[in-house]
Amino acid sequence: MFLRLRQLCLVAGKLEPVVEDLRSVFGIEVCHRDPGVGQFGLENALLPIGHSFIEVVAPVEEGTAAGRYLQRRNGDGGYMVIHDTDEIHQWEARMNTLGVRIAAALEVDEYRGLQLHPGDTGGALLEINQTGKGGPLEGAYHPAGPEWQSHVRTDVVTAVVGAELQSDEPEALAKRWGDILERPVVAGKSGFSIELDNARLRFVQARDGRGEGLGGIDLLVPEAEVVRERCRRNDLPLVDEGVLVGGVRFYLGTGDWRGV
Repeated sequence: MFLRLRQLCLVAGKLEPVVEDLRSVFGIEVCHRDPGVGQFGLENALLPIGHSFIEVVAPVEEGTAAGRYLQRRNGDGGYMVIHDTDEIHQWEARMNTLGVRIAAALEVDEYRGLQLHPGDTGGALLEINQTGKGGPLEGAYHPAGPEWQSHVRTDVVTAVVGAELQSDEPEALAKRWGDILERPVVAGKSGFSIELDNARLRFVQARDGRGEGLGGIDLLVPEAEVVRERCRRNDLPLVDEGVLVGGVRFYLGTGDWRGV
């Protein structure tokens, strides 16, 4: 039973400015806009990076959960951490055993998704989904639309290899996610981590005044300076070992993902 980091979602007050920044800085393109998110009072866009995806959602109605999240975290930023699997029924049974509530059960054609209740997970909105029987990373992935593969651009950025969750209590958050995802937690010099089949989740101390949430995304890039220069041209900040786009820190690694 695999568990792969497949999609990371940002929430923004306005959709298109963040989408344009992502396109300009990382050289990526929109592969799909899902009208189905309208049921949540949202609009969205998905942009592939390798076999993974960055999604941006923005409220188009008052009183949405995403809108409240924007207010709580003081602006644009990380919102969801989304995994895919080949055994969604086993994950659903595990959530029932753990007492983790399903905030939304999604089902469209061959796709099933479980959005877990953030009150039971902490950190970010956590989702596990499955398209068909599950399959290779280059295969079908319902949230990204039927032709996502033709929109992949890897000249500037080649892969999403991790996510950084920040908290005032990163060890406790890591242990909670480790229990939910049935993966061991590893303590390191800079925090705690959980290994997935294709990526790493990192749990660090919150230091930016925005509280608990998805604070960073780890990328593999051939030349980090190219990305930094694109940020400078777009008047976007450079932070830590990376850049700040859509309220999220994007870290720029140049080696194997396990070394990021």
